[in-house]
Amino acid sequence: MRRTRVCVLALALAAGAAQAQPTAPDPDWKEAQAPPPPVLQTDRLIRIDVPESALRFGVDPASIAVTSDGIVRYVVVAASSTGVVNALYEGIRCNTGEVRVYARHNPDRGWVQVTDSPWRSLYETRPSRHSLVIARTGACVGGAPNQSATQIVRDLGGSVNWRFWNK
Repeated sequence: MRRTRVCVLALALAAGAAQAQPTAPDPDWKEAQAPPPPVLQTDRLIRIDVPESALRFGVDPASIAVTSDGIVRYVVVAASSTGVVNALYEGIRCNTGEVRVYARHNPDRGWVQVTDSPWRSLYETRPSRHSLVIARTGACVGGAPNQSATQIVRDLGGSVNWRFWNK
């Protein structure tokens, strides 16, 4: 009986590891027009711990959306120890492990659209470290978007153990 449980657990872990890897892009996939960035709110941010970063990161829970094209869009705020605040309106494509910036917040002008932002790998670029943490801790479940914006908010704000046992 114990050997059976160990084998089942090993198979489940192997399946989960395989599922967590990005898949080949669907050649017929089309990205929907991204909605405009929401009003920047910094009073209810969900803290995101990014290892080895001098910046403090947070995601605005009201900005999180899972859209019909399979993209998780959100606003992430980065603050330095000197009080400088930057914000990005981003999207994560869980099935390919990519991130894209749609807009940057400028304190003087508000949101500024980024028109030439390509999809970049979450795994290859240093500027995407916060995006990878967001993907791994709530936005994505394996190679797919999490169930809903509500579930992403719960997962981003919960402990790792809570996320694992409540799926």
